[in-house]
Amino acid sequence: MNGDLPAEVEYVVIGGGTAGNVVASRLAEAGRDVLVLEAGPDFGPEGDPAWPADIVDATRLGRSHDWGYDSGDSYPFTLGFERARAIGGSSDFNGCTQTWGHRRDYDAWAESGLTGWSTDDLLPLFREGTRRMRVTTYRPEELTPWQGAWYDAAPAVGMPRLTTLNDVDEAAGFAPEDVNIERGVRVNTAFAYLDPARALPNLRVVGDALVDRIVVEAGRATGVVVHHGGEISRVRAGTVVLAGGAYNSPTVLLRSGIGPSAQLGALGIPVVAHLPGVGENLHDQPFLLMSWEGSDEMTAAMEHARAAGWAPDEQAMGKAASSHESEAFDLHFLPYSPTHRGDRKRWSIGTSALLPRSRGFVRIRSTDPEAKPVIDHRFLSDPEGIDAAMLAEGAGILRELAASPALARVVGREIHPRPDTFSREALIAHIYAHPDNYWHPVGTCRMGTADDIMSVVDERAQVHGIEGLHIADTSIMPRIPRATTAMPAVVMGEKVARILLAAAAAASPNPNPNPNPTSKGSAA
Repeated sequence: MNGDLPAEVEYVVIGGGTAGNVVASRLAEAGRDVLVLEAGPDFGPEGDPAWPADIVDATRLGRSHDWGYDSGDSYPFTLGFERARAIGGSSDFNGCTQTWGHRRDYDAWAESGLTGWSTDDLLPLFREGTRRMRVTTYRPEELTPWQGAWYDAAPAVGMPRLTTLNDVDEAAGFAPEDVNIERGVRVNTAFAYLDPARALPNLRVVGDALVDRIVVEAGRATGVVVHHGGEISRVRAGTVVLAGGAYNSPTVLLRSGIGPSAQLGALGIPVVAHLPGVGENLHDQPFLLMSWEGSDEMTAAMEHARAAGWAPDEQAMGKAASSHESEAFDLHFLPYSPTHRGDRKRWSIGTSALLPRSRGFVRIRSTDPEAKPVIDHRFLSDPEGIDAAMLAEGAGILRELAASPALARVVGREIHPRPDTFSREALIAHIYAHPDNYWHPVGTCRMGTADDIMSVVDERAQVHGIEGLHIADTSIMPRIPRATTAMPAVVMGEKVARILLAAAAAASPNPNPNPNPTSKGSAA
């Protein structure tokens, strides 16, 4: 059910993005009364003509309805941090690559005291998320010539060809990607999770509803203040689930008076809870894009593939270990071959350092919910220089691979980084001068035990010291997994939904949907 804001609900989910839609659908399917507040538009169910073409088209990255976040003046140039402001969130924008990471990622969370978050705990949720997101795996014969060339040549540098990237006990290798694509459509979480629940009378989805802050009374979250339809209203809720992502979840907390007291005081925000970790621990996997001039043979092959009607930008991926990694792997290799740019050919492959040491922050400039936050990843700022060194080693592996007999004739001359960066010193200098991101921000409301002063939520994903307020998105990750974070974000939603339903069942076994689902919200 869609419509006006209700006065009161059992659960309000802030953000109809990747994880928020998972939480909302699971709660609604279990009979709970749920309101989803999405800051951007709700385009309706899958197939509705209101959906923008670039969001639906799985051959390229989405770009419309972006939040407009960027690096500001952190670097000599502006680095975009694209996030979708629309129902589906960043599952509207991504390259459709679905990777899980490695066993050590989640086992390390559990070993830090976060009971219930080990790999074995989460594997059933990865499998269920994979099913719901309609994930399939490319066959080698389906790869475009550019993608297939790197996959075929990978054994030349000791990277075996794998059938999937998602064996959590497997390390190095190159594989066709697992992707959430069906008949050329990017299957976002609005399609996969929200649509099956849209007809339920106990689920309301309200678009263009920007949450200003969470209301906390006597140590408990009791609702939200939301801007919608030209009005500012308050919706009361039994439980508030914040799912704004690594950039927006901390900003909502800060506007609500939850965060470092010094920051809040400087903006005149009354302190509800002093949690110094809010907005800290921001990290993303730094990225280096490399490009070659290509060849007549590759150009002709790719034009043929494009004429056949299916030539996505991304299809295969490699993983390898740098000298700084002993457990599994810490590098990704991502061939990238956009075919929608007409005559602007780009024959590229990128490498990413999956376990960055650098940490940054997200902070608000004012209490205006439309004001862009300060986002500073502090890419490549680790004192030991390991992040840059990992990228340099990844570039070295790719250069070795590009020089192999199978690839050399079709990739042509390297044109980026410049040919004068073949020494390690020159390459490292280039990396520092051109920081880039892999679009996987995490960690700004990180999960930790009660004695961890910089943690924001506990193992139940509940904000420390505030009852009835939970966070369900990648912001709660203590450390990023060795993965693209789309499927881990889905798993965050699956996990938190189960936590909430277990708590509800323990408190009251019978769901009690709101009997007045269409009453108008009250003035804030």
